[in-house]
Amino acid sequence: MPGSSRELFHPDAADLVLTDVLFALSDPARLEITRRLSEGPLEVAACQPTGADMPKSTLSHHIKILREAGVVRNDPHGRQRYVSLRRQDLEDRFPGVLDPILRVAPDGGQI
Repeated sequence: MPGSSRELFHPDAADLVLTDVLFALSDPARLEITRRLSEGPLEVAACQPTGADMPKSTLSHHIKILREAGVVRNDPHGRQRYVSLRRQDLEDRFPGVLDPILRVAPDGGQI
């Protein structure tokens, strides 16, 4: 629905800023959401980090931070919204930066 209120801002790939991307991925919950999205798009409700008892408003905030940094796309699909990782845009803009970040375990080790 172009021009509808359901359409959200997504920065162009050429406008992505590395510090914004790194900040977005610096939060453990947002990093876990991004890891889940690396396996494929998810409906917003399914983006909940594993084992997290997170209010819907907090999840929405995390997805907004990721979207505004250019890490994810959040697109309407009927009555739902699907979130997907902008892997190719990130790879084109910052070659090789995403995969090592996604491999870091919550305790700082490697996954």
